[in-house]
Amino acid sequence: MSEETFEEQFDGTEIAIVGMAGRFPGAANVDEFWQNIRNGVDSIRPLSDEEAHAAGTTEQQLQDPNFIKVNSALDELDGFDADFFGYNPRDAEIMDPQQRVFLESAWTALEHAGYDPAQYNGLVGVFGGSTTSSYLVYNLATNPQLLKHTDQGQIDIGNGADFLATRVSYKFNLRGPSFTVQTACSTSLVAVHLACQALLGDECDMALAGGVCVHVDHPKGYQFVDGSILSPDGRTRTYDAEAVGTVFSSGVGVVVLKRLEDALADGDHIHAIIRGTAVSNDGSDKVGFPAPGVDGQAAVITEALSVAG
Repeated sequence: MSEETFEEQFDGTEIAIVGMAGRFPGAANVDEFWQNIRNGVDSIRPLSDEEAHAAGTTEQQLQDPNFIKVNSALDELDGFDADFFGYNPRDAEIMDPQQRVFLESAWTALEHAGYDPAQYNGLVGVFGGSTTSSYLVYNLATNPQLLKHTDQGQIDIGNGADFLATRVSYKFNLRGPSFTVQTACSTSLVAVHLACQALLGDECDMALAGGVCVHVDHPKGYQFVDGSILSPDGRTRTYDAEAVGTVFSSGVGVVVLKRLEDALADGDHIHAIIRGTAVSNDGSDKVGFPAPGVDGQAAVITEALSVAG
């Protein structure tokens, strides 16, 4: 197919994915994650009684048949290169690992795309979200000596989800739109949608979009309650007829996006093309507030397909 024929397929509303980065249980990067998927690797591993005890699990919990002993944590959360990002050891210590990991992944994604933010002349937007800081609850709040000698404002900024995206913009001197997205399980997809809209609206020339979830208490396992969304056997079987529930895990993913016409003109390596996105809400047409609405999900998928042509 000639370049002219290739370009004739598009109408100027397409978005190119030109870089990406991620870390997941059992996968230190996107390539390892893809190989795990191809090979059917289950990265949620069983947790021994010794590991559970070391993480603070009680003997009573371990004897409960509804206590699920699995581990789905990220490795090497203590490997943050504070000096590289201009932080002193104390600042890094009070910062939620979610903020650290997202910052690292944003840099890695830009490297993967072949861009140095200091040398890029266009506007770069940042769109991302995280979950509630378990680090604040399980690590900082249980360390009175550290809290005694640390300004509360620093703790709030280091652990508040509001500062995830703007921290990246500040550290990399990015001048495009930058804000945190909070839509629970759909956060990272909504971040991608908003990034695409910002690019199509010429609010920025490149965008970082993604999400992060790091639970520092993951090695403990979890308590299964009948009727909850959690899996009774510690396994997640996505899109499988045998799926019985989910297992909360940790991970981070960031993509670098550009308008397709710009990516082609700049000679970027294009990993995939986004032809359409959509966002909506279920309203009250579902079993309960936290439950997904089947009709609502079908409608938004239909809308995205329509946008994509």
